[in-house]
Amino acid sequence: MVVNFARTSASTEILKQVFQNINAQSCPRSFNFHIHTVHSDGRLQPNTLMEQAIAIGLQGLAITDHHSIGGYQVAKAWLEDWKWNNPGASIPHLWSGVEINANLLDVEVHILAYSFQPEHHSMKPYLQRKATTGAEYQANNVIAAIHEAGGLAVLAHPARYRRSHLDLIPAAAERGIDGVETFYAYNNPNPWRPSSLESEQIQHLANEYGLYNTCGTDTHGLNILQRL
Repeated sequence: MVVNFARTSASTEILKQVFQNINAQSCPRSFNFHIHTVHSDGRLQPNTLMEQAIAIGLQGLAITDHHSIGGYQVAKAWLEDWKWNNPGASIPHLWSGVEINANLLDVEVHILAYSFQPEHHSMKPYLQRKATTGAEYQANNVIAAIHEAGGLAVLAHPARYRRSHLDLIPAAAERGIDGVETFYAYNNPNPWRPSSLESEQIQHLANEYGLYNTCGTDTHGLNILQRL
């Protein structure tokens, strides 16, 4: 299989530019980089998700099912068909995405991978619908695999783990992480809005360690504007 690294590289460069400008108002109506479908533990069908994204007017998004790109693949095919039938229409940019369990400081964390080449051999262990074990479970190896496939690695919801984000973010930065999910709604408010205290602390650390800021609703329900 031929891997189109040029296309992946261009898409990743676009994503870097987007991440450089993400702020507390970016999600959920301009961008959304954390959404689940029925291909992991979400309730949305990929086509319904994309219909919502277009109706909202999202500029870009990523489907981040756990250890699966099935939802992304279905959504991508649906979007290509929709574009064909709606020439000239404004459509969101859909990046490849997946959420991966990993060990960081002896705590299980989730690492979001974006804009990687799905067919790349380095990603195969992480796309088997289950968490890896052994060396492949270590955060540094997860991050390295994402980079090898041309993608970006982001620490998901840093303030949701058994160890403080004040410890985890520096450790992730040391292992080569590209960004952190800075703007996240920890208490599932309605309407969705990022938690102010955690977001402020995480953004400060992101600036200190030269990391990208990202945002996402972490949708598991039927509406991409909410988490549940």
